[in-house]
Amino acid sequence: MQQKHAPRPLPLFLELVRMVSEREPQLAAKALQGLASYENALRAQPRQPGPVLAQCGAATIRDHGGAGPPAVLVPSLINPPGILDLDSESSLADAVKRIGRRTLLVDWGKADERRGLSISDHVETMLVPLLREIGEPAALAGYCLGGTMAMGAANLAPVERVVTLAAPWNFDGYPKEARNSLDHLWTNAGLAAGEFGALPMEVLQSAFWSLDPRRTVAKFARFAELPAGSPDAKRFVTLEDWANEGDPLPFPAARELIEDFFGRNLPGSGAWRIGAVEMTDRLACPLLNITASNDRITPAAAAPAGAAVRIQSGHVGMVVGSARAKLHQELANFLGG
Repeated sequence: MQQKHAPRPLPLFLELVRMVSEREPQLAAKALQGLASYENALRAQPRQPGPVLAQCGAATIRDHGGAGPPAVLVPSLINPPGILDLDSESSLADAVKRIGRRTLLVDWGKADERRGLSISDHVETMLVPLLREIGEPAALAGYCLGGTMAMGAANLAPVERVVTLAAPWNFDGYPKEARNSLDHLWTNAGLAAGEFGALPMEVLQSAFWSLDPRRTVAKFARFAELPAGSPDAKRFVTLEDWANEGDPLPFPAARELIEDFFGRNLPGSGAWRIGAVEMTDRLACPLLNITASNDRITPAAAAPAGAAVRIQSGHVGMVVGSARAKLHQELANFLGG
């Protein structure tokens, strides 16, 4: 069964189109065609989340089945966890289940119920208690900021092993342009975010879009060329819906991310503490960092120290694109051993 979906307006994207149109009017026009097709596309019913295994405040661990030692998938705070269980063909949760793991997925819950929490608070008061509810040390697989948080949890609770997927730790590994862009964003939006109690996801997203406006516009232009209803078109629509449906980031979490992580590089410099514990990427358990070679969101230079595998892909494509076969193989080697 399919349903119409009313996506939220995309004023930030339209501004990118305007910028690109000054040099490439044909590309901009094609992107607008793609945007219209995206807005009018039929949507499949979304995947149903797994049953709740454990809950701590707004956050839950959902059981996605499988047999064997537990593996917990930790998503970012910035977008919904659905990227790790996008559809029947590209689901990372299903891939981990096939490896021979009981697969559990963290769902952070509604942002309104987490307004007062920093990133550190999410780790200490939600993720670590949830892991303890499992009853045995689990493997952790953290995507993007979820990988940073998985590393934090591994400093506070026994875990079997950790694999990070396009996750930042050494924030000095970001290009200066990206860090300056976030600093500029915070200068302009931080006060309003503090009064609101959260930073809208679109505001944070705009800082990354601005690094390469043409790339963002070009993907909608390419979508305009796809046959309506084709597998690639359906994947594009599902992925863009996910990318545009994130809850606001709680203000304390946004402040810690932008000021303490990007601004002061607390994790990478060994100065990030949760409670009295200093966070380190020199874990007592096995650690593997999987990075993407064309990642503008988390460059490979920002990954934690330790063993690393680089996949020829972008930040999201590594998880749901054609490069996912390579990712699944690396996870099988690391988690299945």
